This record gives sequence, C-alpha cells and structure tokens, in this order.
Amino acid sequence: MFVAVFPPEAVVLDLRRRLAGAKRLTAVERWHVTVWFLGEVPPDGLVEVERALDAVPRRGKVSLHLAGGGQFRNGRSTVLWTGLRGDLDALAELHDAVAVALGAAPVPLIPHLTVAYADSDGVREALDDYVGPEWTVDEFVLVRSHHATGGGYERLRSWPLSG
Repeated sequence: MFVAVFPPEAVVLDLRRRLAGAKRLTAVERWHVTVWFLGEVPPDGLVEVERALDAVPRRGKVSLHLAGGGQFRNGRSTVLWTGLRGDLDALAELHDAVAVALGAAPVPLIPHLTVAYADSDGVREALDDYVGPEWTVDEFVLVRSHHATGGGYERLRSWPLSG
C-alpha cells in the first residue's frame, strides 16, 4: 500500500509521446509519484490508515511538471524515472505530513515517476532534456498494489489538498 499523486491524462500522454518507440515501459495507468510507501497493510488496518490520512493538514494545491530523468541502480534492477519540478517544497511538506500522520519518521523525498525497470530503446536519453506540461495536484490517493497477484493498482480513497 502507498500514498501517491497521479498526473492527469494530458501529462501522461505527453510523456508517453516523448517515449514513443520504447517497448518495455511500465504500464501508463500505473504512473504515479509516491508520496509515502506503507508496505503491507492488513484489511483490518485500513480504517486506521484512513483515519490517519484524514488528519493530514490541507495546505493547498501543488503545481508540478515532469522534467529530466535519471536512474536508480544498474543492470537488471535498473529503475528509470523522470523527475519533477515546480513546487517541490509543497510536495515535500505533503510527504512529511503524511509520514507524521501515519506515525512514521519522515525521510528525504526523492520526487520521481518510474517509467521503466530496464533501459530499453534509449529511454534514459529521451528523458534527459524532457520538460512536460505543468499540472496542479489537487489530491493525494491511498493505493493498494495487487502486483503480487498479477493485478495492478486499486485506488482506495483520495483526499483533497485544499479545503
């Protein structure tokens, strides 16, 4: 389980066009920016997690855009990503507020969106000078991953960033 923000369709399509021809991208419906990773949460723990996220202070919407690229690790475990620019301080504040609400100690946020798990078709190079359209993040989402059972992501609940 994790807390994330999802770019809107126009942002996803722009990035997908930039990476046209790449064959081993992660599924675009899974493209997200992880705000906080919770790991496994048993079904009876969901209410507690939701209650904690209800308490996250709403500081307002966040303006972001995808830009540049990088990688974590090398070889078979390579993770290719595009970075973020914009109101990164506000995104970090959200990250910290979610961590505190969940009773965890905040760790530094490395804002990114994973696009592939191995460099194929020049993905890394295609991201070097990429600058995507700006978008306004207006909510954060609690997500359950079903990858272990062959499924995707299930958006359980969302919270607005303002109001």
